[in-house]
Amino acid sequence: MKLSWEARLLIAVASLLAAGGFARLAGPVPADVLWAVADALALVPAVWWVAADLRAHRWGADLLAVLALAGTLAVGEFLAGAIIAAMVATGRLLESAAQRRAGRDLSALLERAPSQAHRRRGHELETVPVGRIAVGDRVVVLPGEVVPVDATLLGDSAFDESALTGEAAAVARRSGDPVRSGVVNAGAAVDLRVTATAEASTYAGVVRLAEQAAAGTAPVARLADRIAMWFLPLSVLIAAAAWALTGDPGRAVAVLVTATPCPLLLAVPVAVTSGMSLASRAGVVLKDGAALELLGQARRLAMDKTGTVTEGRPEVLAVVCAPGVTAGQVLAEAAGVERYSPHVLATAVTRAARRANVVAAQAESVTEEPGRGAHGTVGGHLVHVGKLGSAADLPPWARNAMRRGSLDLASLVWVTRDGVPTAALLVRDQVRRDAARTLRRLRAAGLAHVVLLTGDRVDNAGEVAGLIGVDEVQADATPAQKIERVRAEHERDVTVMVGDGVNDAPALAAADVGIALGSRGSTAAAQAADAVILDDRIDRLADVIEIARRTRRLAVQSAGAGTVLSLLAMAAAAFGWLVPVAGAVVQEAIDVAVILNALRALHRRRPRTGPDELLHRFSGEHAGLVPVRAAVRQAADALAEGAGPAADAAVREAHRMLVAELLPHERAEESELYPALTPVLGGPEGTVTMSRSHAEIERLVRRLGRHLAAGPIQPDQVDDLRATLYGLDAVLTLHFAQEEEAYFTLARE
Repeated sequence: MKLSWEARLLIAVASLLAAGGFARLAGPVPADVLWAVADALALVPAVWWVAADLRAHRWGADLLAVLALAGTLAVGEFLAGAIIAAMVATGRLLESAAQRRAGRDLSALLERAPSQAHRRRGHELETVPVGRIAVGDRVVVLPGEVVPVDATLLGDSAFDESALTGEAAAVARRSGDPVRSGVVNAGAAVDLRVTATAEASTYAGVVRLAEQAAAGTAPVARLADRIAMWFLPLSVLIAAAAWALTGDPGRAVAVLVTATPCPLLLAVPVAVTSGMSLASRAGVVLKDGAALELLGQARRLAMDKTGTVTEGRPEVLAVVCAPGVTAGQVLAEAAGVERYSPHVLATAVTRAARRANVVAAQAESVTEEPGRGAHGTVGGHLVHVGKLGSAADLPPWARNAMRRGSLDLASLVWVTRDGVPTAALLVRDQVRRDAARTLRRLRAAGLAHVVLLTGDRVDNAGEVAGLIGVDEVQADATPAQKIERVRAEHERDVTVMVGDGVNDAPALAAADVGIALGSRGSTAAAQAADAVILDDRIDRLADVIEIARRTRRLAVQSAGAGTVLSLLAMAAAAFGWLVPVAGAVVQEAIDVAVILNALRALHRRRPRTGPDELLHRFSGEHAGLVPVRAAVRQAADALAEGAGPAADAAVREAHRMLVAELLPHERAEESELYPALTPVLGGPEGTVTMSRSHAEIERLVRRLGRHLAAGPIQPDQVDDLRATLYGLDAVLTLHFAQEEEAYFTLARE
């Protein structure tokens, strides 16, 4: 492995220092020569560092090191100089390791941009460099390809626009609609009429924004330099005063030796390097120590929504069924038709069936129509999954489903059998279950203002913001608006930006610290950021902020304590109580103390995690209970038409499923999971709220059972039954959400 020049310098200086110690046995001259060479070896690069700093109109800890090294050479205190040289070389090596930048490489943005396009000439297609595409040309974009230029659609299709807007679901576009470069064709091959060249198109603008943002990011001053701003002139003043008052230059050198800012040169890099190591073990890789220092000072946070605060993919939120149809039947038929489709909504349907432990039905003659959905034959019936052909003359339950989808801000995927609607699947990008808890931890860590910054619609953004508790929302934001907002936040205080998409890359580069989600996030976002969360857990953001806060606190504490001790040693040297070599030894003792304190940044008290096996088991059971919860809501809706055989059957089926499936789950949580969580939560009080919810759920199920025990449902029971069922639905929704947030985030992924 090739050694860095800092490592080679440290090896050379340490070897000369040790060799001088052995040579001392032969006499003082050979030892002094070796120590003087070690001093000079460190002095030459130190002078270069200081010159570079002065050219940049700044000065810091390195200047004091140069004075000490030069002073020991001037008065012949070669051993003291060699010791200081070893300290300086060690500090530079540690600092280099802590602050080496990986750079803001934008190659992913450039690589993703198409280099070629398919231009139509009559009935022929020719593949040409994208730079040769002109306004007015007709181009063809194949399935899965990135649209190379801004254009107008000449046919219907669907596009994955998440790279630009962050929106997870594919968007259907009609003939004549504008399409921006950078989006992916999620439908069949489609023709477009070019409206802008590649250079003038949307995606090229995103690349330029990221480049400009990275170029405009100012370097960060080292913490050690900031402390040295006042420590350096004070040290020189004390040394000059000691020389002037005593006439002994040795006292001035002794002061400079004890003033050598090794607590700054060593303790700060050690703390920062330790913090970076701890952050890496927590699943966050920081590209340099400056990012960690800034995270420790951050007061403002801008967060992308889709894929960052939310899961970044649509999920089936609820299943609204026609009377006499169960959620299990619907999911089985829909999954059977959708299982071979690559569409993002089809994936959501099959995932919902799998989580609910529903086996997909066997479907035959499956075909897909872009923008309309898929259909196939299941059990002799033609099943269609997708959009409705017509919304006219819908039955009451379907109109209720449409209203509920609008209120829940969810998309509807309709399931029809032989042309008759049988169910509507409510699909929405879900908020991460650890998002709200992460925001609370961030506020406790000192973040004062949180902005949700998203390209999504205002209503969706507002709903998410209300659930997780942010201070402000900016929706419908373009990449240019995101970068403008991040810069505005930066003017107020140190700002962190968190995102995962190509459209977030410019803002990530512009922020004081950009943090990208690396698991499902784009490579462009990761390369534009200063830190990358390696897995898909947003709570790692709170981890790294807490680590950065503690690391900075320990760095300041170590540097401050070392500086105070150095001041005391300087006073002793000024009075002649410490000769240069003794001063170097005292300084070494100070260094050891502050380094040991700085090394505490390697460790932190981690919150105890829960019993993983149980947590994963019960979390999985939550997903499997979707049909039960759907049956409860369906039974309540069925009572809207009053008492009758259909409503009676729906209520009894819901009660049966509650007793057979839900209550055993709740009782198992009470007897198995909650006792296991008691040590983690510090006592049984941590689960009291959840236990009270269990009691309320059982009470409502018993009440439902008493209604049904009296015989067929009567008209005078309808109001109370509906209140019971809707109440049960609300309690279950809240209870499941609380458990997901409070307990299941304790599990190690």
